[in-house]
Amino acid sequence: MMNKNEKFVVTINREMGSGGRSVGRKLAERLNVKYYDKSVIEGLTQRFGVSVENIERMKAQRASWWNNIDQFFKDNDYSNVIEQDKLLTNENVMKAEREILFDIAKEGSCVVAGRSGFLIFKDTPNHLSIFIQASMESRIERVMKRQNLSRKDAITAIEKVDEGRETFIKKNAKTTRYDSRNYDIVLKMDGLTEDDAVDIIMSYIDRCSK
Repeated sequence: MMNKNEKFVVTINREMGSGGRSVGRKLAERLNVKYYDKSVIEGLTQRFGVSVENIERMKAQRASWWNNIDQFFKDNDYSNVIEQDKLLTNENVMKAEREILFDIAKEGSCVVAGRSGFLIFKDTPNHLSIFIQASMESRIERVMKRQNLSRKDAITAIEKVDEGRETFIKKNAKTTRYDSRNYDIVLKMDGLTEDDAVDIIMSYIDRCSK
């Protein structure tokens, strides 16, 4: 359960082509907090260096560290990022991403969309974990439209990302991302608009925050 009246973090795990990234962005807007996803975090690690040592050196000067991150978001527009997943496996990059996400969450409430969010924040107080999924046909149609791919290429892309994300979760969390026990909310997007999904999530959050 999550109380929106206190500092919180919402994590969204999603299937490629389910619309989970857009749901996360809209949810962050509704909650009036910042939104972070894989593209944002990868951009930060490239901007500030991917090693944990570099991250820690900058964090030692916290005012400068956070001002630099804040300026990074002002200089980069992620509102129309096409859903994709590079499936980075470099352990050093993963550690740096984890450091960045923890620091971001310490600064204020946020919504984080990405394969490792529920894992990174699973023991964090006031954390809401969400899984967004959809039927394969719905996912194929969305990926074809958003990434301008043929049906065959869309299926290939989805299968590659599904395999990579599941392998990552099994390796790092010793579970499957399809286990509903990992989440507070599981939503199937078939028949729902992104706004419908946000309404459902907000209804749950509002009830928990009373």
